[in-house]
Amino acid sequence: MPLAILLGFSLVASAGSVTLNMQGLQSGEAINNFFNGGLGGNGSGPGPSDGIVFSSNSLALISVLQGGGGNFQSNPSGGPIAFFESGTADTMDVAAGFTTGFSFYYSSADAGSVDVYSGLDGTGTLLASVPLVAQYDVGCSAGASTPWCNWSAVGVTFSGTAESVNFGGAAGEVAFDSITLGASDPGTSGQSGVTPEPSSLVLFGSGLLGLVGAVRRKFAR
Repeated sequence: MPLAILLGFSLVASAGSVTLNMQGLQSGEAINNFFNGGLGGNGSGPGPSDGIVFSSNSLALISVLQGGGGNFQSNPSGGPIAFFESGTADTMDVAAGFTTGFSFYYSSADAGSVDVYSGLDGTGTLLASVPLVAQYDVGCSAGASTPWCNWSAVGVTFSGTAESVNFGGAAGEVAFDSITLGASDPGTSGQSGVTPEPSSLVLFGSGLLGLVGAVRRKFAR
């Protein structure tokens, strides 16, 4: 096992839990090895050495209200969120493993689930599963200007050691914030301090990704 992974996760274990936010990544950038002391897909980083690697379809997204391409607001971290735009799920691998619990905030237009596994890449024993419900536009303030404006905190405890998490749902329709390893209640503090340049922000046109002021018909639910 690479020394960087062992050293990175020892910092996590000493604190009891670690909360991942996407600050330091560009809008639409693949997360990749950013939380393994490496770089995001567009070269952002290096990020914190937490020993965590995301699958290639795992992306960061910045709100349109902050100059990015995401149709969301009011997320607990106040910064970029994580989502996936292809496939039925994205995966987070933690080679050194984590215990006790797992939690996060989410906003979703469709049902889904987040599953915690004992092996890498969503393999081994299913240790815990968190159901996701459609709630993205429920109870938002009257002044909300984007549809993904409601964020729910969810979490689980489990026995054993987890090495991966599958974030499932409809591609482009579910977002995650303050992903927390080692606790059943999500934190909100970020782990990185890199600020992306506005010129590198990416705008897209569907689901969570939308041009400023453009809300697709699917949002009228």
